[in-house]
Amino acid sequence: MSFGKLYLVPNHLGEFNKDILTDSIRNTIERIDYYIFENEKPGRAYIKNILPRKNQSELKIYLLNKKTNRDEINSFLDPCKVGFDMGLISDAGCPGIADPGSEIIYNAHKIGIKVIPLIGPSSIFLALMSSGMNGQNFKFNGYLPIEKKERKKAIISLEKKSLFSTQIFMETPYRNNKLFNELLNVLKPETKLCIACDVSLKSEFIKTMEIKKWRTKKFEFNKKPSIFLIQSR
Repeated sequence: MSFGKLYLVPNHLGEFNKDILTDSIRNTIERIDYYIFENEKPGRAYIKNILPRKNQSELKIYLLNKKTNRDEINSFLDPCKVGFDMGLISDAGCPGIADPGSEIIYNAHKIGIKVIPLIGPSSIFLALMSSGMNGQNFKFNGYLPIEKKERKKAIISLEKKSLFSTQIFMETPYRNNKLFNELLNVLKPETKLCIACDVSLKSEFIKTMEIKKWRTKKFEFNKKPSIFLIQSR
């Protein structure tokens, strides 16, 4: 028996938006009953929005997040091994990009299961696209340290690196304002900062300015998913 395939199904970045739903995503959801979710509630809600008539009771769900027992992960692809296609769906955006799904994807490659990525939104790449910064050389750094001294050191280090490579990072939404204020205090006046907030939503805000200009205005990013990008001169 040949293996099933692992489909990487992008999720929306906020509220459901049918305008960016592709036929490949809809057709994949219609066929597949085996799924790996980051969390069950948003995963099921996404499928229901795409295909309301699909019987939710027939779905076989595996959960992959920070609470997952690492010993369980090796069994997640068992349906693929016996011929069933599976879908990997994160809470938001593209599986495997700032997402725990990469481990499952690597396991699929080791086993010989075909991995099929579907087109969809990624806040990181949409932010980079719209920032006006270096898209030839860039690095995503994830979350910066929480401790104040270590965070300051990290910001200074990233600023130096950003002379040659756009540096991208993020923060837990309720700490966005604190990080923003630290960037204003630590970065050099001529360093460019882009903040991409609520990307793809009706409340979307994307702005790139030098730090000295950011300092002259007031902005509110609290509790709004945001991506931060810097490029120094």
